[in-house]
Amino acid sequence: MNDAPDPTESEIKTRALIGFPSHLATILTAGLSLYALYWVIAIIQPQVYRMSFLLIVLVATFLIYPARKRTQRVTVGDWTLVAVAVLALVWPIVDFNQFVYRAATPTGIDLALGAITTLLVLEATRRTVGPILPITALGFVIYGYYGPFFELIGLELFAHRGYDVARLIGTLYMTLEGIFGVPLDVASTYIVLFTIFGAIFTHSGAGQFFINWTMAAFGRSGTGAGPGRTVTMSGFLLGTVSGSGVATTVTLGAVAWPLLRRAGFSAEVSGGILSASGIGAILAPPTMGAAAFLIAEFLQITYLQVITMAIVPAILYYLSIMLMIEADARRLHTKAINTELPSIVTLTRQSGYYFLPLVVIVLLLILGITPFRAIFYATLCAFGLSFIRRETALTPHRLLSALEDGGKGVLSVAATTASAGIIVGVVTLTGLGLKIAGILVALADGSVFLTVVYSAISVWMLGLAVPVTASYIIAAVMIAPALTLVGVADVAAHMFIFYYAVLSEVSPPTALSPFAAAAITGGNPFRTMMLTWKYTLPAFLVPFIFTLSPEGLGVLLQGSPTDAMWTIGTAVIGVTALAIGCGGWLTRKANLGERTGAILSGLLLFYPSSSAHIVGFILFGTVIALHLWRKP
Repeated sequence: MNDAPDPTESEIKTRALIGFPSHLATILTAGLSLYALYWVIAIIQPQVYRMSFLLIVLVATFLIYPARKRTQRVTVGDWTLVAVAVLALVWPIVDFNQFVYRAATPTGIDLALGAITTLLVLEATRRTVGPILPITALGFVIYGYYGPFFELIGLELFAHRGYDVARLIGTLYMTLEGIFGVPLDVASTYIVLFTIFGAIFTHSGAGQFFINWTMAAFGRSGTGAGPGRTVTMSGFLLGTVSGSGVATTVTLGAVAWPLLRRAGFSAEVSGGILSASGIGAILAPPTMGAAAFLIAEFLQITYLQVITMAIVPAILYYLSIMLMIEADARRLHTKAINTELPSIVTLTRQSGYYFLPLVVIVLLLILGITPFRAIFYATLCAFGLSFIRRETALTPHRLLSALEDGGKGVLSVAATTASAGIIVGVVTLTGLGLKIAGILVALADGSVFLTVVYSAISVWMLGLAVPVTASYIIAAVMIAPALTLVGVADVAAHMFIFYYAVLSEVSPPTALSPFAAAAITGGNPFRTMMLTWKYTLPAFLVPFIFTLSPEGLGVLLQGSPTDAMWTIGTAVIGVTALAIGCGGWLTRKANLGERTGAILSGLLLFYPSSSAHIVGFILFGTVIALHLWRKP
């Protein structure tokens, strides 16, 4: 959980602490996990909880993440930031009863500590995910102050009355509309609990079991496709508990790269398979990426509804990867490999209990239990199941390590969402979101298709600069309104920007999963990224289905069952056609004409129109007929 900023992508920036700083960091991160678990069963005032949560996050971040990569010791500057963070965030908690009523008329102390808190959040974000997001957030603050200036330079569309420092600090620091708004709320509730669950589940041995289980279930093949299928399904299973593209990619790569290499896959193709399978973790229920929790909050729907909407797109995504692997394995003449693993029946009998916590989450959500309590009970279930085997038992030392990983994993997410809250606060205060939406609709001249295309490009460009979570948050307040203005349903608009925010995972300069995979395989990073893009292509075509036509909502399991069955069926055939075209194989190697025809038919079958579907079916049928008729 650039998916949201992600625990693993941030670990490369952490320093190896020793002595007192190490012990303090352990206490803070493990304590953060325990505090989040305590919040589920206790009653804590929301604003107080978010402030105290952010306080622990900032202190831990300044200890664990250095200001510069080469600075491995905790410096005087770091300790100064720790002390200032304590002062800036303890003050509103101690003075809370009066503090919350001064947002419109902050005192001098409020202004000073509010400015300091804002700068601390931006510095923590810079340390964890890089400088682009904090610079962007600072630019929005400047925009909020200099609103009238834009009229003077001829940019009347972006002009506004302008807000003084007191109003900006009051909004960002003293209300639930800025730093302590919805984004940080989601990080401190949903996301941290799923991060803790993933850490406990992984420490109990679930990760290795999922890889072994999928290898036994899908890895045995007469061709070299077996290891590729294993990686794909392992990515799905690991993703259900990690919700992190990079984390899943790295975990898979450490185990599966030798298998892929033995089968004959090149370093770049292997990297593409690994990263595409890992990125799917962001799309895979029940955890998904951090942005999925935000969808529930922004739309005021249950998280179970978000999971339900994500089921079919996730299936289409992994189906595409599986089919492309089958085609690539035959075209590249990979070979089958033998693995010394028990049968799928034996593995399930021995360790099938690892599936139980996932079942618990879904069942409790179906029964109407809140996501917080569902993941809380699933975490307790995972903890209890670890004692079935002595070697996986979460003894006090191992449990402490798991809690530490869970707390550490949410640091970058919390810093990012706090910075994104600054942006959301300014956008809401100035009305910029509606202005951007109006500009997009005006440029598209009211066309739904062009508005969707422009929105996709906007979110994609946004994702080049900031992580998925921040990209989604910004797009939710600036781009989603453009889609709803032209008639796109709210759920479709938010799912659309969610999927296009994920594109940042495979696009330079933030193509973290492909670059991580290339580092493991030794392949060319750019070629690995482009091959990943090939495998992930359907993930960025599916959103067009449910935005361009009301019938397309069937892919999200919305609307009538008839529309859902038809739309899903055509999408499955469209994925198959794209896999044939991109993979270059049906019963044998496909020629250029057949590949082009298959890709065109796949695109037509993705477009939610009866006439497009008819043409797509005819074209795809013609491609298959010509391929079968052509002599070997």
